[in-house]
Amino acid sequence: MAKKRRQASPSNRPSSAEQPATLKDLLSSEMVDKLKAQANEIRAEEEKRKEEERKKAEQARKAEQERLDNDFEHLLKNSNLDWRKYK
Repeated sequence: MAKKRRQASPSNRPSSAEQPATLKDLLSSEMVDKLKAQANEIRAEEEKRKEEERKKAEQARKAEQERLDNDFEHLLKNSNLDWRKYK
């Protein structure tokens, strides 16, 4: 049988008046909005930077693959030597 979870009684929970003030409560709403906007800008810049890094890595991978495709030695080493399939 599954045991039922006991719910904390309302008398055990601290009320909002008893809780210490948070930084959000201490700052003005104008300052909180500025901080949120700044955080959003930082996130957007981070996403943009990650996207640029991903594109650079993709371009580097394509350039390396193109270089290897033009390298006869590499193609010879990595080719399938079973020529009977291509008759």
